[in-house]
Amino acid sequence: MRSSILTGTPPTVKGNPVQNPLKQSRSVKKSWLSALVAVPVVAMLAGCAGGSNEAATGTEDDVIQIGVIGASDPYWDIYQDAAAEEGISIELVDFADYTQLNPAVSEGELDMNQFQHLVFLADYNVSSGSDLAPIGSTAIYPLGLYSTQYDGLDEISEGDTVAVPNDATNLARALLLLQAEGLIALDGGGNNLSGLQDIDEENSKVTVTALEASLTAASLTDVAAAVINNDFVEKAGLTFEGALAADDPTDEGAFAYINVFASRDEDKDNETFLRLIEIFQTNQDVQDGLLAVSGDTAVPLAATTAELEEALVGVTADVEAAE
Repeated sequence: MRSSILTGTPPTVKGNPVQNPLKQSRSVKKSWLSALVAVPVVAMLAGCAGGSNEAATGTEDDVIQIGVIGASDPYWDIYQDAAAEEGISIELVDFADYTQLNPAVSEGELDMNQFQHLVFLADYNVSSGSDLAPIGSTAIYPLGLYSTQYDGLDEISEGDTVAVPNDATNLARALLLLQAEGLIALDGGGNNLSGLQDIDEENSKVTVTALEASLTAASLTDVAAAVINNDFVEKAGLTFEGALAADDPTDEGAFAYINVFASRDEDKDNETFLRLIEIFQTNQDVQDGLLAVSGDTAVPLAATTAELEEALVGVTADVEAAE
């Protein structure tokens, strides 16, 4: 992770800083994006009338915008070129803050995003009253525990502090990982919606602090260990092989953590969008690049839309029951 605070860091379009990639005019979108000045994304989204609710067609004058975390990863360039070979123009909009991508799709500022698993999506839909839909899968990534102070779990001392992501769904997943490794105990054994309030402190070895996901790696100088999302591992100068522990992406219960492309519900049958999903899942160079960026830890999966929708229904029911 980086030492600077990333919360609120402006998204970028292929490395060019912009603050909010609105689609006020599809025909002049790219030049308009490049000229934007720094204005907080969330504030802009809240204050504007919203983007176009009409899905882009993927022509040169009507580029499909996809919000991602880590647009500089090489496989995204490969993907963009593969789409262009089929006459589909896409633009990747890079974000540093997970919380901004779904509102941008809901408001019509983006056509799709690709950064989240089904639990995160369900939590967003329930909390915001939205109905974003999973339209294609990418992979399941393990969530790992890292340290720059210790080489093994057994070196972590009683009372040490461990940092975890603070978004509700990755927080729960991180807590389950810490419990599996004997560092904490959760009331009732925990579940994919557990929070800090569910930690049984008397029976836990460490103290847990929750930080914005992009900051957990930066906290390693101050804590014994940190649970770090895959997007930020190598950016922090860490290696996937260096994790003290990680959950198992092949476990039966891991399907809820499959990463997906998401769009507005009315666009879930858009033929161009679905072709983009197919390109991502079947282009070998893209798949090889995805694996390389994950340090070969990802488990690529091409789940059907029906499978994703069925899983989302189940996860959503769990989220609603916990409200």
